Amino acid sequence: MSEMILVYTTFPNWESAERITKELLERRLIACANLREHKAFYWWQGQIENDNEIGALLKTKVDLWSELKDALRELHPYTVPAIIRIDVDHVNKEYLNWLLEVTK
Repeated sequence: MSEMILVYTTFPNWESAERITKELLERRLIACANLREHKAFYWWQGQIENDNEIGALLKTKVDLWSELKDALRELHPYTVPAIIRIDVDHVNKEYLNWLLEVTK
C-alpha cells in the first residue's frame, strides 16, 4: 500500500494559490489542500523581505511526489518556490484509504 506525504509550498496571493490548487486537484495529484494566509520573513537578493503569503499544505501519496513536484515547478509563480516534502509516519486507515482512492 502506498504511503501518504504532505507537500508544503507558498504562494504570493489567494488567486494563484486557489488556481494552482484546483489544477492539482483536477490532475488528481493531490487529494486535499489546506490554505492559510501568513506573514513571511525571508532573505531575497541580499536583504530581508517580508510579505503576506498563502501557505499550502498539499496531501498526496508518495508515488505522486515526482509528478507533483514537476507540476508545481511548471505552475508556480515564484522564481524559487519552496516545494517541501514531509513524510507522514502515521495516519488513520480511513483517511489514507480515501486519499489513495481520489488520487491517480
